Amino acid sequence: MDYTEILPDGTCFEMVWVEGGTFERGAEKQVVTVPDFYIGKYLVTQAVWKSVMKENPARFRGENRPVENISWIDTLKFVNKINILMNRGFRLPSETEWEYAARGGKFNQGLQHAGSNKLKEIGWYRKNSVGQTQPVGLKSPNKLGIYDMNGNLWEWCADHWHKNYEDAPLNGSAWVEGRLMDERVVRGGSWYSIEEECLLLKRYNDFKNIRDDLIGFRIVRN
Repeated sequence: MDYTEILPDGTCFEMVWVEGGTFERGAEKQVVTVPDFYIGKYLVTQAVWKSVMKENPARFRGENRPVENISWIDTLKFVNKINILMNRGFRLPSETEWEYAARGGKFNQGLQHAGSNKLKEIGWYRKNSVGQTQPVGLKSPNKLGIYDMNGNLWEWCADHWHKNYEDAPLNGSAWVEGRLMDERVVRGGSWYSIEEECLLLKRYNDFKNIRDDLIGFRIVRN
């Protein structure tokens, strides 16, 4: 059920089908049920961003490199524009959807990283990135065929930041209430991260208006 989207100028990107299910979320092993959804096979690339937004903010230039130097607010502008272009319902993933997909969905093997216990097989991080992002899809995918979910760039999620999952939704939806209204969840680690920061369960946060070359995103839809 995977498929390819074709933007009006001919630029393509691929979406991966994630069959829903129940899993134990986070280090707390909180039982959560996630509905079916689609997720980007790759981080949003500079080619896709330029096709939609008509500009390229990235520091590390390359059509197939993931776009960075974009804030959480910028991702919402992108989502709004691509939904108008394509008549779709794209959005940022919830943190729960991100983790479920990174684990491999129903094929979860309890691995340390998204697709392997050896980060160098599936991700770009401080030891192998040569100090920059790398084109998407060069490392091995996880069991669902999704690439770069650990390393390359941290990934914005829809959720407000909370230090733990106490009182978090149990239906896979984003947790968008709480005191830290200006902070959002990022997951996955980046080209600059040490290996411990690229563990599948590692959680981090940043301000929703921050732009730097460590954070990108991928999109989902139901």
